[in-house]
Amino acid sequence: MNASVHALNRFLAQAKPSATYKVMDRVAARRSAGAQVISLCAGEPDFDTPGHVREAGIAAIRAGHTRYTQVAGLRALREAIAAKFQRENGLELDWRGTLVCSGGKQAIFNALAATLNEGDEVIMPAPYWVSYPEIVQLCGSKAITVACNAGNGFKLTPAALQAAITPRTRWLILNSPSNPTGAVYSRAELQALAEVLLAHPHVLVLSDDIYEHLIFDGLAFFTIAQVEPRLRERVLTMNGVSKAYAMTGWRIGFCTGPGWLIEAMEKLQGQQTSGACTISQHAALAALTGPQDFIQQSRTAFQRRRDMVVESLNQAPGLHCEVPQGAFYAFASCEGLIGKTTPGGTQLDTDEAVATALLGEAGVAAVHGSAFGLGPYLRVAYAIDDAALRGACEAIRHFCTRLAD
Repeated sequence: MNASVHALNRFLAQAKPSATYKVMDRVAARRSAGAQVISLCAGEPDFDTPGHVREAGIAAIRAGHTRYTQVAGLRALREAIAAKFQRENGLELDWRGTLVCSGGKQAIFNALAATLNEGDEVIMPAPYWVSYPEIVQLCGSKAITVACNAGNGFKLTPAALQAAITPRTRWLILNSPSNPTGAVYSRAELQALAEVLLAHPHVLVLSDDIYEHLIFDGLAFFTIAQVEPRLRERVLTMNGVSKAYAMTGWRIGFCTGPGWLIEAMEKLQGQQTSGACTISQHAALAALTGPQDFIQQSRTAFQRRRDMVVESLNQAPGLHCEVPQGAFYAFASCEGLIGKTTPGGTQLDTDEAVATALLGEAGVAAVHGSAFGLGPYLRVAYAIDDAALRGACEAIRHFCTRLAD
């Protein structure tokens, strides 16, 4: 059939597929062909979902909780979400001010789709999560990326924020801890950004806190609505159970924000997916209200892995890696590899070429930093078991030592 007769939506046609999933597809293809590949590209914990959470899902099935819920989610879960925001983030709210979504990505999509119009602008610090600019594109709006280099800890400065705001700015997206850099904003840094935002009341803020519990070295976590209460009516605070409780496949995200925005997002969701999976909602309720020891255990494991990965990458010729403060990613500069040639004859002229050669010639999959808006870097996800991680680091070092000028 002639594609020109049945054209795609023009905003979808201009959007790019997820770079992370493209690499994951390449890994799957190589493995199906018999190749041995260590994947450092998936953004999900390798641990099993805690036992009591899994059992809650099974119990929900056995109890017949397999029907629709309200679009905004089970009341019991929304009450637990409100309690979580109050207990952990100092946000006083009623359960009616929450929304349950099919993953954190849907919460972000709902918020942007409910508010953006053609010509609107969304500011995002770069490096950014790969889906942010594509969601903005799908909404017919424009992503305004602000380069945040290693010298600033990969974080947005007040001056850079001020320079990026225009009359068309609709949103600022903040992600702390960050995917892909692991950068964490301090209370003082968030307060400084808030001072800029207070002078621009037309700008909304989307605070993506999905990695909140994966923060290292005893650092404290802060979210911007907590730091500056005067912004509360302009902030959507998004979180979920995927990273903290190893529940990526359960697809439960949640958020809180001003009533008008939550109402608009619920309206959109009602015409989109209706409510999130009922069984998953019961499991998420168990995660939020049950034992929390899993969080500390996984944080300890990820910090140990972080230390091993950073030390190893910094021993590889041509790589340099700052120490991430949170999440489970290392964002390593591969500038020292650009211009070199692999034993297989590949010229490494970009970070994507480095990542491609690393997969093809060393059997290690990582995602190129330019996909996140800043190159030349490699994003290494250390959410795999320690033995495989050590093997991947050794393969990366060996790959770097064999390059020719």
